[in-house]
Amino acid sequence: MGQPMVTTAPPAGDAPSALRRAGRSATTTPGRLSVIWAVLVALTVAAGLVSALTAQTKQDTLGDLVEQREPLAAAAQQVFRSLSDADAVAASAFLSGGVEPAALRERYELDIAQAGAAIGDAAANLGADPVAAGHVSTLSRQLPVYTGLVETARANHRQGYPAGAAYLREASGLMRSKILPAAEALYSGDYDQLKAAQADARSFPWAPAALALLLLVALLGAQVYLTRKTNRLFNVGLAVATAAVLVGVVWASAVLFLAAGKVADGERTGSAQADVLVHARINALKGRADETLTLVARGDGPGYEAEWGQLVDTLTGDGPANLLRQAQDMARTDPITAAMADADAWRAAHQRIRELDDSGQYENAVLAAIGSDPQSAATAFGRLDGSLDSAIRAARTEFATATAGAGALTTGLSLGLGALAVVAAAGISTGIRERLREYR
Repeated sequence: MGQPMVTTAPPAGDAPSALRRAGRSATTTPGRLSVIWAVLVALTVAAGLVSALTAQTKQDTLGDLVEQREPLAAAAQQVFRSLSDADAVAASAFLSGGVEPAALRERYELDIAQAGAAIGDAAANLGADPVAAGHVSTLSRQLPVYTGLVETARANHRQGYPAGAAYLREASGLMRSKILPAAEALYSGDYDQLKAAQADARSFPWAPAALALLLLVALLGAQVYLTRKTNRLFNVGLAVATAAVLVGVVWASAVLFLAAGKVADGERTGSAQADVLVHARINALKGRADETLTLVARGDGPGYEAEWGQLVDTLTGDGPANLLRQAQDMARTDPITAAMADADAWRAAHQRIRELDDSGQYENAVLAAIGSDPQSAATAFGRLDGSLDSAIRAARTEFATATAGAGALTTGLSLGLGALAVVAAAGISTGIRERLREYR
């Protein structure tokens, strides 16, 4: 007898055979339904995951704007403000003659302390930004040099040595050439990051929108296919899934649209207005230092006077470069209106100083510059600085309120979109399963 023929079956895991079986299955109606189910569920999971993550990212960005980005920009602005004020106060104290008034000395020391603390905060939040690190390093190294020069100027002035004025001018030159540019660059960098974060918070979520649209088209296409194949007009499961996706799209669209509007409002009437006001205050502080240093120089300070005119033109001029008018166009507030009047009063007081000094009445000019009289430049500038401070605080409050409101709108959106994706996936599975049962 011959040996029986033995046939070897292909291994169960043979890939080509599995592919052929899958291909044959896909040509049948149950196979097509299974493919439709797999594609719809995959799209639902992808759309739900991407949408939930995008919503959470938006909420995190809005929280970061209020809790970190804007406070960092404000801290950098405080560095510049404190240093500029210290320079102006040092010059005013020098003009007072002999031992400077205790109030001016305390204000100078407070400015230096506040600047040092703000520089420390900036150093603690540098992250991996080498440019900002360079600015902080410049501030940390040069500030002690500046204070040393000021103390030398005070010591010489107290003893009646003319070198005191030279040391004070050297200190102010260091402040203007190295320290203040570093402080302004630090602020500008932080403000640029703030603007970038605001733009990100307002940006349209293209990826979730594209996936949601694709899912809706796929759901509608699946229902049309089932209607033609089964002659049944309505599939409850797929209808529920479509409704869940539509609810998610409408909800997310409304929330993100409203949130973007609030972020835009917070930028225009808040952070952008504050930035304009900060630069107005910077110019005012520089101008106040110029005003006093012109008198300290005693006839050798035409450069200070020329710069004063350029700076104050940005506060009282009629052209588009007037920063206070720019800020008022963004949002009219009482502090800005008061600042405009105070700037005009300061300009008038400065004109009296120049008239007195130019006519040889130096002592009276000094008194008009640093005296406590209501018509003095010191009084007018003090009101201006206070009005600008109030306006900046109001703008920061507006920013915080609007941006926090945007964040509140997004609360729960991420979890809600995830839950709706689960409902949609369940509806798809239920609707397809009901049709598959008819073929068993």
